[in-house]
Amino acid sequence: MDTQVEIGEWEMLPDVCLLHIFKYLSDGDRSRASLVCHHWHKIMRLPCLWRCRSFHLSGRLSKYKQSEHLSAVSYADNLGVFLESLEVTVCPPRSVVLAQRLHNTICGLLNTLVRVQAPLKSLSIVRLELDRSSWGQGLRNTLVNKLIYFLLEGPSRLKNICLIRIRTETQQGLELLSAIVQNQRNLSPFCSLSSLDLRGFFSATVPNQLNRSIPQTLQKLQGLTHLALSYSWLSDELLLALSENGNFLESFSLYCTQNEPHQQVVYGYSWATLVSSSPDLKVRLTLEQIVDTHELVRILLPEIPLVEYNMTAFYSIDENCSAKPLLQTILPWYRHSLQNLTLDLSNCSESLDDELLELVNVCECLVDLRVWAFLEISTVSRLLHIRMTKRMSLNKIKVRKQGDIPRKATEIQ
Repeated sequence: MDTQVEIGEWEMLPDVCLLHIFKYLSDGDRSRASLVCHHWHKIMRLPCLWRCRSFHLSGRLSKYKQSEHLSAVSYADNLGVFLESLEVTVCPPRSVVLAQRLHNTICGLLNTLVRVQAPLKSLSIVRLELDRSSWGQGLRNTLVNKLIYFLLEGPSRLKNICLIRIRTETQQGLELLSAIVQNQRNLSPFCSLSSLDLRGFFSATVPNQLNRSIPQTLQKLQGLTHLALSYSWLSDELLLALSENGNFLESFSLYCTQNEPHQQVVYGYSWATLVSSSPDLKVRLTLEQIVDTHELVRILLPEIPLVEYNMTAFYSIDENCSAKPLLQTILPWYRHSLQNLTLDLSNCSESLDDELLELVNVCECLVDLRVWAFLEISTVSRLLHIRMTKRMSLNKIKVRKQGDIPRKATEIQ
């Protein structure tokens, strides 16, 4: 009698294939898969499966899912010793009850990660929006203090920190910045913070360019190569501080919106000084609802090594609002550096086809072009003609045009 056992295809898969498949499974599916056999159970405990984790927190309860608090804390307790990259995305609370649950979950998660000494290299906490009234002063203070405690007592190898739209008060924000500096000093000389994203870090109405403590604090950070800030931070003092702290910035991203302070004067020599200290610097700029030419000229200085420009305009019936100066005069300053261009032109009352085509024609390094505007159909074919005849590096063109009646968008790529 033949007693040979037939081997299934799953048993023949090499470990590297199993690992690749297991990475796509949810926690529940991973737990069930680990019960299939001893080999799968062993594979499921390999650290590479648990080094990265994302949590999406809303504070809401569900009878179909495990509570967010239990899920986050249990993960950190059982697998935090493997965790190297953590991303927490928060749905900003609209009520005190939701804020309290979010507070308990985030604090519990951070406490547990400190206790197990998670070897985090990357930390991202997005959209806390602590300036919402639902948080209350008590919860707000506790959360900021817990973040400070986490930075001072917890991870020992942080290289990337992302704190987008925390919207903290000025004094608390400065204390949190100081904790980031202290965390980096604790790493030195074996490791250093290389990427810092603080867009929307302070409350939206605070004119941070007037606060001299911010440049002084950022000047203490050594080894930064990637930095992202709200434009309300920007000042001559900040740019000069970044040029003097021994960093060699490679990427500097700025986010500017109509609702945040952006009227400050920044001089071109400050940008030039920063570029001289970081010759490989690439600047990425995002503007929302800022179309006034005088404001744009104040922001878009010729000395900026701009490689990416994203603009979302607002729809206005003011006939004096025109995007022509931007297309004809300002953006051509960057024809030798601009690589990615995204424009919402909102040109309800003026034709910009020729200006857009001329801009594309003079930009030597343009790789990616995305436009939302009222354009003629023939403009797309003319764009393609420019790309083919000039043998440009432009390899992606995405145009969303709007017709008059009905106003229906179509996309051509």
